[in-house]
Order: sequence, then C-alpha cells, then structure tokens
Amino acid sequence: MWFSWDNLALTVAQCACVALPAAGLPAWTRRYRTGAWALILPVNIALVVVAIALVPTTADVLTWVALLLVPPGCALALGWAARGARPWLAVLAAPLLAVTWAAPDTRAGQVALTLLILGSAVTVGRLLAGAAPLTLLKLGVLAMAATDAYLVFSGSLQAPNAVLVAAEPGLGLPQLQSAAFGGAGLGYGDFFAAAVVGGILAAEGRPQLGPAIAMFVVSYAWDQLFLIYDILPATIPPALVLLGDEAWRRRPRALRRSAPREPLPST
Repeated sequence: MWFSWDNLALTVAQCACVALPAAGLPAWTRRYRTGAWALILPVNIALVVVAIALVPTTADVLTWVALLLVPPGCALALGWAARGARPWLAVLAAPLLAVTWAAPDTRAGQVALTLLILGSAVTVGRLLAGAAPLTLLKLGVLAMAATDAYLVFSGSLQAPNAVLVAAEPGLGLPQLQSAAFGGAGLGYGDFFAAAVVGGILAAEGRPQLGPAIAMFVVSYAWDQLFLIYDILPATIPPALVLLGDEAWRRRPRALRRSAPREPLPST
C-alpha cells in the first residue's frame, strides 16, 4: 500500500476545509447573488492551465494574486468565515505570514503556509456557498473535478502546474499559490474544491465532521493510485464526498417512496 506522512499532513488540511466553513453572508451581499459564481469552479482550473501554457509569465501574475489575497482570506476565516471564528483571531494571519516568509523550507514555514491557504479557501467556500445557488454550485464542484481529472490523466496539467509551483513573486517574497509539506504538494484549487463542499454543507445545515472524516478515507483510497501515477487530481475526493452525501440525504426519501403499503384491515 502507498503511504506518505507528508501527504497525510496535506490530506488532513484539505479535509479540514470540509469541516470548517460556517454559513451565511451579510444582508448587503444579496444583490450580488447569481448563478454565474458557480462557473468559477470549472473555469478557473482550465483557464489557468491554458493561460500558463500560452503565456508562461501568467504564473508570475498568479503568484502576486496569491500573495495579495491569501493572507487577508486567512484573516477573514479566523475572524469570521470559519466555525469558532472570533474577530480578534484575525490578527493571527500576520504571524503565519511572517513564519512562511522567514522560514519557507522548514516544517514550521510549511505548516504556516498550509494554514494560510486553508484559511483563505475556507473564506472563499463560505462566500461562494452564500452567493450562488447551491444546486449550481454542486454541479460546479463536479465539473471542476471532471476537468481536473481530464487535464491530469491526459498529461495536459503537469507542465503548466510545474511552472505555477516554481513561480516566485520576486523581492524575496513568499510563494503562496500552493502548499508544500516535505516531498508532497497540494494546489490552491484542491483546498478550494474541498472548502466549497464544506460551504455547501454548512449552507444546507448539514453535518460537516462526518463528510470530512469520510473524505479522509476516500482520499487515502484514492492516493493508492500513486503506485501507478506520479500526479493525481485531488479535487476528486471532495466531489465523491459531495455525491455520497447527496445520495445519503436522498436515501430515506427513496425508501419511503418505495416502501410497500400495508393492506387495509378486512371487515
């Protein structure tokens, strides 16, 4: 069986993205609610791959986007978007960024980077779950996973992904576009997909801890394919968990509909 402690750490972080998002948006954001937000999921991964393949310097731009948005996103998670958030906790994003910047190649720096990305993804997951119709958002998660799988197994993702992971913003600033822990790596989009699933469950008032644990099991089983492949689409486990939760939620209704009626007593 395939196993890696480094990969295990990132898997736990990705599963936390399912468990942590809370639900709800401020009232003033209602006018921005539209189904178009669901397109972010499948479009972003395809657009990034195509853009980097055509113009490799796009990766440099994306490193700056991550540098500018990931730390505030993590602060929002600590102060508002995550379960158990408190406004005063938002300041903890600053020392996480400092550790990531000062010691990027140490375990402490890698943990800090992973927490920054995790928090940022949780914020985006809550925002999208509140801004887009949930049915469309679920379809977006599935479309993102299908797109990711196609790009990986067709060999179209590896080269652009390597360029993106290696890109640096310059000036000695930290790289925040993907998480690395030892010899394992996980892209922002993988955290993003899991956090959107968590946001959907929170918005529906569904339990999140159970699906997070289920995703850990699914991810471990999925990772056995590392015995065959060097890279796998890590958006697949969140999509499978979403499908499993939907099937479980609908199961009692189906059983009630199919249950045989008892005969009326004879007189």
